[in-house]
Amino acid sequence: MQTQLIRRHPSLLLLIVLLLPGCTVVKTTYDVVAGTVKGTYKLIKGAYTVTTETAKITYKIGKFTFEVVRAPLDWPLTRNVIETIDGLPVKEAIRQGRVKWSPYVVKGRRYVPMNVRQAQRYEETGIASWYGEETRRQQGGHMTANGEAFNPMGLTAAHKYLPLPINVEVTNLGNGQSIIVRVNDRGPFPSINNPNSGKRIIDLSYGAAKRLGFHKKGLARVRVKVIPVQAQT
Repeated sequence: MQTQLIRRHPSLLLLIVLLLPGCTVVKTTYDVVAGTVKGTYKLIKGAYTVTTETAKITYKIGKFTFEVVRAPLDWPLTRNVIETIDGLPVKEAIRQGRVKWSPYVVKGRRYVPMNVRQAQRYEETGIASWYGEETRRQQGGHMTANGEAFNPMGLTAAHKYLPLPINVEVTNLGNGQSIIVRVNDRGPFPSINNPNSGKRIIDLSYGAAKRLGFHKKGLARVRVKVIPVQAQT
């Protein structure tokens, strides 16, 4: 039953592992569904180690490496404008693992993310921004909306409607550069000074924006496409 569930929704495995108590090691291999992205991407070295104190996952998709670390619950959120998730205080929803596609509220507005099945067909073109430099100037670490430690130099992103976590291919349409990022946060949201900022389709980490060549510009027109993966057991 569990194997069938993971086959249908492979990205659930990453969330499940983050929530596992005790110490466990899970080894598996993933292949990207054929024909979904340019070239061939294979997720390899899927060894996940979780302890009662920390949770750390390292995996690769093609040439891109992702390190996932569970953040302490007392760390501040990168998006402190999130008021509730699934009707709960944000930290409690994270603790219970009720984040993945749960509705959430920002400044009184309710956002309803798509589920994993809906997300498999997601592709959109629009404006990307980046964030993270502000957290580097502050003391201590910050937590993403699904409870991961935020690394501004990592290949991560925030999205308002995709399930968390999920991997997407992002292409800078201005220079043709493409990378893969892990979506693990919520945003971008409208700001008081710039209400149109909420129309941006994705907020990339500083590290991801640098790889795409627009970290000095602030904004770029991009194409975002979900990369479906399948577990091979």
